Amino acid sequence: MLSVQASEKPTTPPGAPSSPVDEPVTVGDYQLSVAICTYNGALRLPTVLACLQRQVVSADWAWEVIIVDNNSSDQTAEVISAFQSAWPSKVPLRYCFEPRQGTAYARQRAVAESRGQLIGFIDDDNLPNSSWVAEACDFAQAHPQVGAFGSHIDGQFDSSPPPDFERIQPFFAVTHRGTQPHRYERRHRVLPPAAGLVVRKQVWLNHVPADMILLGAAAEQRLAGEDLEALSHIQLARWEIWHNPAMVIEHCIPAWRLERTYLMSFFKSIGFSRHVTRMLNVCPWQRPLMCLLYAVNDTRKILRHLLTHRTRLRTDLVSACELQLYFCSLLSPLYIWRLRWSRRTTRH
Repeated sequence: MLSVQASEKPTTPPGAPSSPVDEPVTVGDYQLSVAICTYNGALRLPTVLACLQRQVVSADWAWEVIIVDNNSSDQTAEVISAFQSAWPSKVPLRYCFEPRQGTAYARQRAVAESRGQLIGFIDDDNLPNSSWVAEACDFAQAHPQVGAFGSHIDGQFDSSPPPDFERIQPFFAVTHRGTQPHRYERRHRVLPPAAGLVVRKQVWLNHVPADMILLGAAAEQRLAGEDLEALSHIQLARWEIWHNPAMVIEHCIPAWRLERTYLMSFFKSIGFSRHVTRMLNVCPWQRPLMCLLYAVNDTRKILRHLLTHRTRLRTDLVSACELQLYFCSLLSPLYIWRLRWSRRTTRH
């Protein structure tokens, strides 16, 4: 069992900022709920579930697996049913359906359905190594002041990435951040992706809004960044967020995700989400000024990029993606304001 239960006050190392004290929530007898949010993942899920069947976990840790079907139209439910019939009884494999399209909705449903003190998010294209569950439980026990922590993620590409892909690689949840565990410092403005993320359920419920602005690239609004929005709220609540390199995941990236059409749409969704993730860390009275400063900086990046790569934008895919990101980041405040206005008028 975890030495610090979810309802206890986390201890803080000497000299570190004090962690918040959260109200307890109702959880079951599991240390970890592995949550897989999937959309049309019938072909991908068997490989992921096979990796979970091979987990080497101490008898001291009780864990479960939850599949959140995010309004799939393929055979996802049937695939899960077939696995359930042969799944080990000591590790429950549960299925639930979330009709609202969007990764943010699916993750909120996973949190609501989970019965563990920890929730480990794995996408349906993530392959955890055989010690991932054990390393997650051990790390959480050893670091009670940590509200969430991410994995080391390697990319498994079906086709060769374009030249200079390392410049945009972090946007694909490929995370190489050293061989030692360390804390993500707020001043660096870098956070782990949701793929391979483990979070304390109590922390999520108390600090992540039920209705987030960013819903995920699969939602109708097609705005990425929902993982950064959620983690920013946790970090603002003074919970530490760490990198745990002992948790290793392979991220399977199909060839179509490296094609120009997908990449340009992908970076458009990231750029349009920037206003939300930027302003979360800014005091309300400072936001108008910071919005102006960000606009100036985005404009500077666009001009410098055009001067540097103007003759190669048609042939250099990575440079074209970066320009798309800068341009949509500049327009992000207008896009988000229009989105909020549309939601307000729809509700009324």
